[in-house]
Amino acid sequence: MSPLSTAFRSAPTGRRRSTPLLAALALTGAALSALPVAQAARDGGALPVPRPHATDFAYVGASETPPDQAQCASVGRRCFGPQALQNAYNLGPLHAKGQDGRGRTIAIVDAFGYDQAEADLKVYSQQFGLPLMCGMPGVACKPGMPTFSRLKLGDRPVTEPPSGSNGTGQEDSNGWALEVALDVDMAHAMAPGANIVLVSTPTAETLGTQGFPQFMDLEQQVVDGGMADVISQSFGSGEEAFHSTASLENLRHAFKAAAAKGVTVLASSGDDGSENGFKTPVKNPAEIPYASVGWPASDPLVTGVGGTYLCLDGATGTHVDSTSAPASCGRFPGQREIGWTFAGGGFSHVFSKPAYQNTLPAGSTPIGSMRGVPDIAAQASSATGVLVRDTAPGATGIKCPSGDPCSSGWYVVGGTSSSAPQWAGMVAVADQIAGHRLGQINQSLYDLSNGPNYGAYFFDVTTGNNSNPDYPNIPGYPATQGWDPITGLGTPNAAALLPALAAHS
Repeated sequence: MSPLSTAFRSAPTGRRRSTPLLAALALTGAALSALPVAQAARDGGALPVPRPHATDFAYVGASETPPDQAQCASVGRRCFGPQALQNAYNLGPLHAKGQDGRGRTIAIVDAFGYDQAEADLKVYSQQFGLPLMCGMPGVACKPGMPTFSRLKLGDRPVTEPPSGSNGTGQEDSNGWALEVALDVDMAHAMAPGANIVLVSTPTAETLGTQGFPQFMDLEQQVVDGGMADVISQSFGSGEEAFHSTASLENLRHAFKAAAAKGVTVLASSGDDGSENGFKTPVKNPAEIPYASVGWPASDPLVTGVGGTYLCLDGATGTHVDSTSAPASCGRFPGQREIGWTFAGGGFSHVFSKPAYQNTLPAGSTPIGSMRGVPDIAAQASSATGVLVRDTAPGATGIKCPSGDPCSSGWYVVGGTSSSAPQWAGMVAVADQIAGHRLGQINQSLYDLSNGPNYGAYFFDVTTGNNSNPDYPNIPGYPATQGWDPITGLGTPNAAALLPALAAHS
Protein backbone atom coordinates (compact mmCIF):
# COMPACT_ATOMS: atom_id res chain seq x y z
CA MET A 1 0.00 0.00 0.00
CA SER A 2 1.41 3.39 -0.93
CA PRO A 3 2.15 6.17 1.59
CA LEU A 4 -0.74 8.28 0.40
CA SER A 5 -3.29 5.51 0.63
CA THR A 6 -2.03 4.73 4.11
CA ALA A 7 -2.11 8.33 5.24
CA PHE A 8 -5.56 8.97 3.81
CA ARG A 9 -7.41 5.98 5.14
CA SER A 10 -10.65 7.29 6.66
CA ALA A 11 -12.02 9.38 9.52
CA PRO A 12 -15.26 11.27 10.64
CA THR A 13 -17.57 14.26 10.15
CA GLY A 14 -21.00 15.67 10.94
CA ARG A 15 -23.87 16.60 8.61
CA ARG A 16 -26.16 19.14 7.04
CA ARG A 17 -29.88 18.33 6.91
CA SER A 18 -31.93 15.16 6.97
CA THR A 19 -33.69 13.98 3.83
CA PRO A 20 -36.60 11.56 3.98
CA LEU A 21 -35.68 8.05 2.95
CA LEU A 22 -38.77 7.68 0.80
CA ALA A 23 -37.62 10.55 -1.38
CA ALA A 24 -34.38 8.70 -1.99
CA LEU A 25 -36.18 5.52 -2.91
CA ALA A 26 -38.42 7.29 -5.36
CA LEU A 27 -35.50 9.00 -7.05
CA THR A 28 -33.04 6.14 -7.26
CA GLY A 29 -35.32 3.18 -7.75
CA ALA A 30 -33.01 1.41 -5.30
CA ALA A 31 -33.69 0.60 -1.65
CA LEU A 32 -31.15 1.14 1.11
CA SER A 33 -30.13 -1.78 3.27
CA ALA A 34 -28.99 -1.54 6.86
CA LEU A 35 -25.27 -1.62 7.47
CA PRO A 36 -23.94 -4.62 9.40
CA VAL A 37 -24.64 -4.37 13.14
CA ALA A 38 -21.03 -5.10 14.11
CA GLN A 39 -19.86 -2.18 12.03
CA ALA A 40 -22.40 0.20 13.52
CA ALA A 41 -21.32 -0.77 17.02
CA ARG A 42 -17.67 -0.26 16.10
CA ASP A 43 -18.14 3.18 14.57
CA GLY A 44 -20.34 4.93 17.08
CA GLY A 45 -22.02 8.09 15.83
CA ALA A 46 -19.40 9.95 13.80
CA LEU A 47 -19.01 9.87 10.04
CA PRO A 48 -15.87 8.89 8.13
CA VAL A 49 -13.61 11.46 6.59
CA PRO A 50 -13.31 11.47 2.81
CA ARG A 51 -9.91 10.37 1.62
CA PRO A 52 -8.41 11.34 -1.74
CA HIS A 53 -8.02 8.65 -4.38
CA ALA A 54 -4.63 9.70 -5.76
CA THR A 55 -2.77 6.91 -4.05
CA ASP A 56 0.59 6.44 -5.68
CA PHE A 57 3.07 8.81 -7.27
CA ALA A 58 6.70 9.26 -8.20
CA TYR A 59 8.59 12.50 -8.64
CA VAL A 60 10.25 12.69 -12.05
CA GLY A 61 11.59 16.20 -12.65
CA ALA A 62 11.92 19.83 -11.56
CA SER A 63 12.21 21.45 -14.99
CA GLU A 64 9.23 23.12 -16.60
CA THR A 65 9.82 20.73 -19.50
CA PRO A 66 7.84 17.53 -18.95
CA PRO A 67 9.82 14.32 -18.42
CA ASP A 68 10.20 11.90 -21.30
CA GLN A 69 9.56 8.18 -21.32
CA ALA A 70 13.14 7.40 -20.31
CA GLN A 71 12.76 9.51 -17.17
CA CYS A 72 9.50 7.78 -16.33
CA ALA A 73 11.08 4.38 -16.98
CA SER A 74 13.81 5.29 -14.50
CA VAL A 75 11.18 5.13 -11.75
CA GLY A 76 9.67 1.93 -13.17
CA ARG A 77 6.71 3.52 -14.96
CA ARG A 78 5.45 4.71 -18.30
CA CYS A 79 3.74 8.07 -18.36
CA PHE A 80 1.04 9.72 -20.45
CA GLY A 81 0.68 13.35 -21.40
CA PRO A 82 -2.66 14.77 -22.53
CA GLN A 83 -2.23 14.07 -26.25
CA ALA A 84 -1.34 10.42 -25.64
CA LEU A 85 -4.32 10.11 -23.30
CA GLN A 86 -6.62 11.70 -25.87
CA ASN A 87 -5.34 9.24 -28.47
CA ALA A 88 -5.79 6.30 -26.11
CA TYR A 89 -9.50 7.05 -25.79
CA ASN A 90 -9.97 8.37 -29.33
CA LEU A 91 -10.93 11.95 -28.54
CA GLY A 92 -8.96 13.40 -31.45
CA PRO A 93 -11.76 13.21 -34.05
CA LEU A 94 -14.09 15.08 -31.69
CA HIS A 95 -11.56 17.76 -30.76
CA ALA A 96 -10.81 18.26 -34.46
CA LYS A 97 -14.45 19.27 -34.92
CA GLY A 98 -14.32 21.71 -32.02
CA GLN A 99 -16.10 19.28 -29.69
CA ASP A 100 -13.83 19.88 -26.72
CA GLY A 101 -16.28 20.78 -23.96
CA ARG A 102 -16.48 24.47 -24.79
CA GLY A 103 -19.40 26.23 -23.17
CA ARG A 104 -19.64 23.56 -20.45
CA THR A 105 -18.35 23.63 -16.88
CA ILE A 106 -16.77 20.93 -14.74
CA ALA A 107 -16.76 21.25 -10.95
CA ILE A 108 -13.73 19.60 -9.33
CA VAL A 109 -14.42 18.92 -5.64
CA ASP A 110 -11.50 18.50 -3.24
CA ALA A 111 -10.36 19.39 0.25
CA PHE A 112 -8.22 22.52 0.65
CA GLY A 113 -7.32 23.28 -2.95
CA TYR A 114 -3.83 24.76 -3.19
CA ASP A 115 -2.50 28.18 -4.01
CA GLN A 116 -0.49 27.24 -7.11
CA ALA A 117 -3.26 25.33 -8.92
CA GLU A 118 -3.85 27.92 -11.64
CA ALA A 119 -0.13 28.54 -12.18
CA ASP A 120 0.65 24.82 -12.37
CA LEU A 121 -2.19 24.19 -14.81
CA LYS A 122 -0.86 27.07 -16.92
CA VAL A 123 2.57 25.42 -17.17
CA TYR A 124 0.92 22.05 -17.92
CA SER A 125 -1.14 23.69 -20.68
CA GLN A 126 1.78 25.58 -22.20
CA GLN A 127 4.06 22.56 -22.23
CA PHE A 128 1.47 20.32 -23.86
CA GLY A 129 -0.17 22.84 -26.20
CA LEU A 130 -3.54 22.99 -24.43
CA PRO A 131 -5.61 26.19 -24.38
CA LEU A 132 -4.85 28.70 -21.66
CA MET A 133 -7.70 29.67 -19.36
CA CYS A 134 -9.05 32.96 -18.11
CA GLY A 135 -8.10 32.95 -14.44
CA MET A 136 -4.56 31.68 -14.94
CA PRO A 137 -1.90 34.14 -13.75
CA GLY A 138 -0.75 36.55 -16.44
CA VAL A 139 -3.33 35.38 -18.97
CA ALA A 140 -5.44 38.04 -20.66
CA CYS A 141 -9.08 36.95 -20.81
CA LYS A 142 -10.59 36.84 -24.28
CA PRO A 143 -14.09 36.04 -25.54
CA GLY A 144 -14.64 32.31 -25.89
CA MET A 145 -11.70 31.39 -23.67
CA PRO A 146 -12.38 28.70 -21.04
CA THR A 147 -12.32 29.96 -17.46
CA PHE A 148 -10.79 28.69 -14.24
CA SER A 149 -12.56 29.85 -11.09
CA ARG A 150 -12.91 28.81 -7.48
CA LEU A 151 -15.64 28.21 -4.96
CA LYS A 152 -14.21 27.70 -1.52
CA LEU A 153 -15.36 27.51 2.05
CA GLY A 154 -12.99 29.16 4.52
CA ASP A 155 -9.23 29.47 4.27
CA ARG A 156 -6.58 26.92 3.57
CA PRO A 157 -5.14 25.64 6.86
CA VAL A 158 -1.58 24.87 7.86
CA THR A 159 0.35 22.82 5.36
CA GLU A 160 1.13 20.03 7.80
CA PRO A 161 -0.26 18.85 11.15
CA PRO A 162 1.79 19.99 14.16
CA SER A 163 4.40 17.58 15.47
CA GLY A 164 2.86 15.08 17.88
CA SER A 165 -0.68 15.72 16.66
CA ASN A 166 -3.21 13.08 17.67
CA GLY A 167 -5.35 13.76 14.59
CA THR A 168 -5.78 11.55 11.57
CA GLY A 169 -3.18 13.30 9.42
CA GLN A 170 -5.88 14.44 7.01
CA GLU A 171 -5.15 18.06 7.95
CA ASP A 172 -1.96 17.97 5.87
CA SER A 173 -3.52 20.14 3.20
CA ASN A 174 -0.51 19.74 0.92
CA GLY A 175 -1.25 16.03 0.83
CA TRP A 176 -4.33 17.00 -1.15
CA ALA A 177 -2.41 19.38 -3.45
CA LEU A 178 -1.32 16.55 -5.72
CA GLU A 179 -4.92 15.34 -5.81
CA VAL A 180 -6.12 18.78 -6.89
CA ALA A 181 -3.39 19.08 -9.52
CA LEU A 182 -4.25 15.64 -10.90
CA ASP A 183 -7.96 16.42 -11.07
CA VAL A 184 -7.68 19.74 -12.87
CA ASP A 185 -4.98 18.47 -15.25
CA MET A 186 -7.07 15.46 -16.28
CA ALA A 187 -10.29 17.44 -16.76
CA HIS A 188 -8.46 20.00 -18.91
CA ALA A 189 -6.65 17.28 -20.87
CA MET A 190 -9.88 15.59 -21.95
CA ALA A 191 -12.04 18.70 -22.34
CA PRO A 192 -9.61 21.55 -23.09
CA GLY A 193 -12.43 23.91 -24.03
CA ALA A 194 -14.48 23.41 -20.85
CA ASN A 195 -14.55 25.75 -17.87
CA ILE A 196 -13.32 24.46 -14.51
CA VAL A 197 -14.60 25.43 -11.06
CA LEU A 198 -12.32 24.22 -8.27
CA VAL A 199 -14.58 23.60 -5.27
CA SER A 200 -12.68 23.27 -2.01
CA THR A 201 -13.40 22.90 1.69
CA PRO A 202 -11.06 24.03 4.48
CA THR A 203 -10.76 20.64 6.16
CA ALA A 204 -11.01 16.91 5.66
CA GLU A 205 -11.33 16.28 9.38
CA THR A 206 -14.04 14.69 11.38
CA LEU A 207 -15.84 16.94 13.81
CA GLY A 208 -19.17 18.74 13.71
CA THR A 209 -20.11 19.86 10.22
CA GLN A 210 -16.74 19.11 8.63
CA GLY A 211 -15.49 16.62 6.06
CA PHE A 212 -18.18 14.92 3.99
CA PRO A 213 -20.96 17.32 5.03
CA GLN A 214 -18.90 20.28 3.84
CA PHE A 215 -18.29 18.58 0.49
CA MET A 216 -21.97 17.87 0.05
CA ASP A 217 -23.02 21.37 1.11
CA LEU A 218 -20.71 22.95 -1.46
CA GLU A 219 -21.90 20.54 -4.14
CA GLN A 220 -25.45 21.56 -3.25
CA GLN A 221 -24.39 25.18 -3.75
CA VAL A 222 -22.88 24.32 -7.13
CA VAL A 223 -26.09 22.63 -8.24
CA ASP A 224 -28.47 25.24 -6.86
CA GLY A 225 -26.43 28.07 -8.37
CA GLY A 226 -26.21 26.46 -11.82
CA MET A 227 -22.43 26.66 -11.58
CA ALA A 228 -21.52 23.40 -13.34
CA ASP A 229 -22.82 20.75 -15.73
CA VAL A 230 -20.60 17.96 -14.40
CA ILE A 231 -19.26 17.25 -10.90
CA SER A 232 -16.11 15.17 -10.43
CA GLN A 233 -15.36 13.59 -7.03
CA SER A 234 -12.00 11.93 -6.40
CA PHE A 235 -12.59 10.91 -2.81
CA GLY A 236 -14.53 8.38 -0.82
CA SER A 237 -14.82 6.12 2.19
CA GLY A 238 -15.91 2.53 2.70
CA GLU A 239 -19.67 2.16 3.14
CA GLU A 240 -19.19 0.37 6.46
CA ALA A 241 -17.24 3.34 7.81
CA PHE A 242 -20.56 5.17 8.08
CA HIS A 243 -22.21 4.30 11.36
CA SER A 244 -25.67 3.83 9.81
CA THR A 245 -27.57 4.07 6.56
CA ALA A 246 -29.33 7.13 8.00
CA SER A 247 -26.06 8.99 8.39
CA LEU A 248 -25.14 8.19 4.80
CA GLU A 249 -28.63 9.06 3.57
CA ASN A 250 -28.35 12.50 5.14
CA LEU A 251 -25.38 13.24 2.90
CA ARG A 252 -27.17 12.52 -0.39
CA HIS A 253 -29.06 15.79 -0.76
CA ALA A 254 -26.64 17.22 -3.35
CA PHE A 255 -26.95 14.11 -5.54
CA LYS A 256 -30.73 14.28 -5.45
CA ALA A 257 -30.62 17.96 -6.39
CA ALA A 258 -28.16 17.20 -9.20
CA ALA A 259 -30.44 14.49 -10.57
CA ALA A 260 -33.38 16.89 -10.52
CA LYS A 261 -31.43 19.63 -12.31
CA GLY A 262 -29.64 17.50 -14.89
CA VAL A 263 -26.12 17.71 -13.45
CA THR A 264 -23.96 14.61 -13.98
CA VAL A 265 -22.10 13.41 -10.88
CA LEU A 266 -19.10 11.07 -11.08
CA ALA A 267 -16.91 9.53 -8.37
CA SER A 268 -13.74 7.47 -8.33
CA SER A 269 -14.25 3.93 -7.09
CA GLY A 270 -11.27 3.78 -4.74
CA ASP A 271 -7.68 2.56 -4.71
CA ASP A 272 -7.55 -0.45 -2.40
CA GLY A 273 -9.18 -3.06 -4.61
CA SER A 274 -11.96 -4.89 -2.82
CA GLU A 275 -10.65 -3.71 0.58
CA ASN A 276 -11.81 -0.64 2.52
CA GLY A 277 -11.24 0.56 6.06
CA PHE A 278 -13.21 1.61 9.10
CA LYS A 279 -12.59 5.06 10.50
CA THR A 280 -10.96 3.84 13.70
CA PRO A 281 -8.35 3.70 15.12
CA VAL A 282 -7.72 7.16 13.72
CA LYS A 283 -4.02 6.68 12.89
CA ASN A 284 -4.34 3.21 11.42
CA PRO A 285 -7.98 2.31 10.75
CA ALA A 286 -8.93 -1.34 10.89
CA GLU A 287 -9.83 -3.14 7.70
CA ILE A 288 -13.39 -4.04 6.89
CA PRO A 289 -12.92 -7.82 7.06
CA TYR A 290 -14.75 -8.68 3.85
CA ALA A 291 -15.04 -7.39 0.29
CA SER A 292 -16.65 -3.95 0.26
CA VAL A 293 -17.06 -0.80 -1.80
CA GLY A 294 -16.81 2.92 -1.17
CA TRP A 295 -19.28 5.76 -1.20
CA PRO A 296 -20.02 8.01 -3.11
CA ALA A 297 -19.08 5.75 -6.04
CA SER A 298 -21.61 3.17 -4.79
CA ASP A 299 -24.48 5.64 -4.83
CA PRO A 300 -27.01 4.86 -7.61
CA LEU A 301 -27.27 8.59 -8.36
CA VAL A 302 -23.54 8.70 -9.11
CA THR A 303 -21.54 7.24 -11.99
CA GLY A 304 -18.77 5.16 -10.40
CA VAL A 305 -15.45 5.16 -12.25
CA GLY A 306 -12.97 2.31 -11.92
CA GLY A 307 -9.47 1.95 -13.30
CA THR A 308 -7.01 0.15 -15.53
CA TYR A 309 -3.40 -0.30 -16.43
CA LEU A 310 -3.14 1.51 -19.78
CA CYS A 311 -0.74 -0.70 -21.74
CA LEU A 312 -0.36 1.55 -24.77
CA ASP A 313 2.74 3.39 -25.91
CA GLY A 314 3.25 6.16 -23.38
CA ALA A 315 4.57 8.69 -25.88
CA THR A 316 1.72 8.42 -28.37
CA GLY A 317 -1.15 6.37 -26.89
CA THR A 318 -1.69 4.84 -30.31
CA HIS A 319 -0.56 1.22 -30.05
CA VAL A 320 -0.13 -1.59 -27.54
CA ASP A 321 3.24 -1.82 -25.78
CA SER A 322 3.62 -5.02 -23.78
CA THR A 323 7.38 -4.75 -23.29
CA SER A 324 8.02 -1.43 -21.54
CA ALA A 325 7.52 -0.97 -17.81
CA PRO A 326 5.49 -1.96 -15.88
CA ALA A 327 5.70 -5.74 -15.72
CA SER A 328 1.92 -5.91 -15.34
CA CYS A 329 1.51 -5.13 -19.03
CA GLY A 330 3.94 -7.87 -19.99
CA ARG A 331 1.94 -10.45 -18.06
CA PHE A 332 -0.93 -10.00 -20.52
CA PRO A 333 0.78 -9.46 -23.88
CA GLY A 334 -1.30 -7.79 -26.56
CA GLN A 335 -3.85 -6.29 -24.16
CA ARG A 336 -4.44 -2.55 -24.45
CA GLU A 337 -5.80 -2.37 -20.92
CA ILE A 338 -5.83 -4.56 -17.85
CA GLY A 339 -8.02 -4.23 -14.79
CA TRP A 340 -5.97 -2.40 -12.16
CA THR A 341 -5.13 -4.48 -9.10
CA PHE A 342 -6.09 -1.67 -6.74
CA ALA A 343 -9.20 -0.37 -8.51
CA GLY A 344 -12.11 -0.24 -6.10
CA GLY A 345 -15.07 -2.36 -7.04
CA GLY A 346 -17.55 -4.95 -5.92
CA PHE A 347 -21.10 -4.87 -4.60
CA SER A 348 -22.78 -2.39 -2.30
CA HIS A 349 -23.98 -3.43 1.13
CA VAL A 350 -26.25 -0.37 1.29
CA PHE A 351 -27.89 0.22 -2.09
CA SER A 352 -30.00 -2.34 -3.90
CA LYS A 353 -29.41 -2.96 -7.58
CA PRO A 354 -30.75 -0.03 -9.61
CA ALA A 355 -32.97 -0.74 -12.60
CA TYR A 356 -30.27 0.35 -15.05
CA GLN A 357 -28.19 -2.68 -14.01
CA ASN A 358 -30.95 -5.21 -14.62
CA THR A 359 -29.65 -6.03 -18.09
CA LEU A 360 -25.94 -6.46 -18.80
CA PRO A 361 -23.86 -7.32 -21.88
CA ALA A 362 -23.27 -10.98 -22.63
CA GLY A 363 -20.61 -12.62 -20.48
CA SER A 364 -20.83 -10.04 -17.69
CA THR A 365 -20.13 -10.79 -14.06
CA PRO A 366 -23.63 -11.26 -12.62
CA ILE A 367 -25.01 -8.52 -10.38
CA GLY A 368 -27.25 -9.94 -7.67
CA SER A 369 -29.59 -7.90 -5.53
CA MET A 370 -27.16 -5.08 -4.67
CA ARG A 371 -25.63 -2.26 -6.70
CA GLY A 372 -22.54 -3.20 -8.68
CA VAL A 373 -19.56 -0.84 -8.66
CA PRO A 374 -18.13 0.71 -10.85
CA ASP A 375 -20.08 1.62 -13.98
CA ILE A 376 -17.18 2.55 -16.27
CA ALA A 377 -13.39 2.95 -16.14
CA ALA A 378 -10.31 4.64 -17.56
CA GLN A 379 -6.56 4.81 -16.90
CA ALA A 380 -5.73 4.68 -13.19
CA SER A 381 -2.58 2.75 -12.30
CA SER A 382 0.41 4.98 -11.57
CA ALA A 383 2.58 2.32 -13.20
CA THR A 384 0.98 3.52 -16.42
CA GLY A 385 0.35 6.92 -14.93
CA VAL A 386 -0.33 10.44 -16.07
CA LEU A 387 2.03 13.39 -15.84
CA VAL A 388 0.93 16.03 -13.34
CA ARG A 389 2.44 19.42 -12.52
CA ASP A 390 2.48 20.27 -8.79
CA THR A 391 4.74 22.89 -7.23
CA ALA A 392 3.30 22.72 -3.72
CA PRO A 393 5.41 19.81 -2.40
CA GLY A 394 8.75 21.63 -2.61
CA ALA A 395 7.70 23.86 0.26
CA THR A 396 5.85 21.29 2.33
CA GLY A 397 7.98 18.24 2.91
CA ILE A 398 5.64 15.76 1.21
CA LYS A 399 7.63 12.59 0.78
CA CYS A 400 7.81 10.28 -2.19
CA PRO A 401 7.46 6.50 -1.73
CA SER A 402 11.24 6.35 -1.13
CA GLY A 403 10.74 8.48 1.99
CA ASP A 404 12.87 11.29 0.60
CA PRO A 405 11.48 14.83 0.32
CA CYS A 406 10.37 15.67 -3.19
CA SER A 407 10.99 18.89 -5.04
CA SER A 408 8.38 20.86 -6.93
CA GLY A 409 7.73 19.85 -10.51
CA TRP A 410 6.44 16.85 -12.42
CA TYR A 411 4.98 13.68 -10.98
CA VAL A 412 3.66 10.53 -12.56
CA VAL A 413 0.48 9.81 -10.64
CA GLY A 414 -2.15 7.12 -10.36
CA GLY A 415 -5.42 6.27 -8.69
CA THR A 416 -9.04 6.28 -9.74
CA SER A 417 -8.63 9.99 -8.99
CA SER A 418 -7.25 10.04 -12.52
CA SER A 419 -10.07 8.15 -14.22
CA ALA A 420 -12.92 10.14 -12.64
CA PRO A 421 -11.88 13.62 -13.92
CA GLN A 422 -10.99 12.09 -17.28
CA TRP A 423 -14.57 10.91 -17.55
CA ALA A 424 -15.86 14.26 -16.26
CA GLY A 425 -14.08 15.90 -19.17
CA MET A 426 -15.61 13.46 -21.61
CA VAL A 427 -19.11 14.04 -20.23
CA ALA A 428 -18.56 17.78 -20.76
CA VAL A 429 -17.75 17.02 -24.40
CA ALA A 430 -20.93 14.94 -24.69
CA ASP A 431 -22.91 17.80 -23.11
CA GLN A 432 -21.53 20.13 -25.76
CA ILE A 433 -22.43 17.71 -28.56
CA ALA A 434 -25.95 17.33 -27.19
CA GLY A 435 -26.40 21.05 -26.66
CA HIS A 436 -27.70 20.42 -23.13
CA ARG A 437 -26.78 18.76 -19.88
CA LEU A 438 -26.98 14.99 -19.97
CA GLY A 439 -27.76 14.65 -16.27
CA GLN A 440 -27.75 11.08 -15.01
CA ILE A 441 -25.97 9.02 -17.65
CA ASN A 442 -26.03 5.54 -16.11
CA GLN A 443 -29.22 4.36 -17.81
CA SER A 444 -27.87 5.50 -21.19
CA LEU A 445 -24.49 3.83 -20.61
CA TYR A 446 -26.12 0.49 -19.86
CA ASP A 447 -28.62 0.84 -22.70
CA LEU A 448 -25.81 1.49 -25.18
CA SER A 449 -23.79 -1.43 -23.82
CA ASN A 450 -26.69 -3.78 -24.39
CA GLY A 451 -27.14 -2.78 -28.02
CA PRO A 452 -25.37 -4.07 -31.12
CA ASN A 453 -22.56 -1.48 -30.93
CA TYR A 454 -21.18 -2.29 -27.49
CA GLY A 455 -17.82 -3.21 -29.01
CA ALA A 456 -17.68 0.07 -30.90
CA TYR A 457 -18.55 2.23 -27.89
CA PHE A 458 -16.40 0.57 -25.22
CA PHE A 459 -13.03 -1.08 -24.94
CA ASP A 460 -14.00 -4.20 -23.00
CA VAL A 461 -11.34 -5.00 -20.40
CA THR A 462 -11.28 -8.74 -19.73
CA THR A 463 -8.03 -9.36 -17.83
CA GLY A 464 -6.87 -8.43 -14.34
CA ASN A 465 -8.15 -8.84 -10.79
CA ASN A 466 -8.69 -6.39 -7.91
CA SER A 467 -7.64 -8.70 -5.08
CA ASN A 468 -5.49 -6.38 -2.98
CA PRO A 469 -2.23 -8.27 -2.26
CA ASP A 470 -1.86 -6.38 1.03
CA TYR A 471 -5.08 -8.03 2.25
CA PRO A 472 -4.93 -11.65 1.06
CA ASN A 473 -7.83 -12.60 3.34
CA ILE A 474 -10.23 -10.37 1.39
CA PRO A 475 -11.18 -11.80 -2.02
CA GLY A 476 -11.35 -9.58 -5.05
CA TYR A 477 -12.95 -9.97 -8.46
CA PRO A 478 -11.67 -10.78 -11.94
CA ALA A 479 -12.24 -8.62 -14.97
CA THR A 480 -14.59 -10.37 -17.38
CA GLN A 481 -16.29 -9.86 -20.68
CA GLY A 482 -19.00 -7.19 -20.40
CA TRP A 483 -19.55 -5.61 -16.97
CA ASP A 484 -17.20 -6.50 -14.11
CA PRO A 485 -16.43 -5.11 -10.63
CA ILE A 486 -13.10 -3.52 -11.66
CA THR A 487 -13.80 -1.72 -14.93
CA GLY A 488 -17.59 -1.71 -15.13
CA LEU A 489 -18.69 -1.69 -18.77
CA GLY A 490 -15.15 -0.83 -19.88
CA THR A 491 -13.26 2.21 -21.08
CA PRO A 492 -14.50 4.67 -23.72
CA ASN A 493 -13.98 4.83 -27.45
CA ALA A 494 -14.92 8.49 -27.21
CA ALA A 495 -15.36 9.25 -30.90
CA ALA A 496 -18.14 6.64 -31.06
CA LEU A 497 -19.49 6.65 -27.51
CA LEU A 498 -19.84 10.35 -26.73
CA PRO A 499 -22.05 11.25 -29.74
CA ALA A 500 -24.17 8.17 -29.01
CA LEU A 501 -24.42 9.13 -25.34
CA ALA A 502 -25.40 12.66 -26.32
CA ALA A 503 -28.11 11.37 -28.65
CA HIS A 504 -29.45 8.83 -26.13
CA SER A 505 -29.55 11.01 -22.99
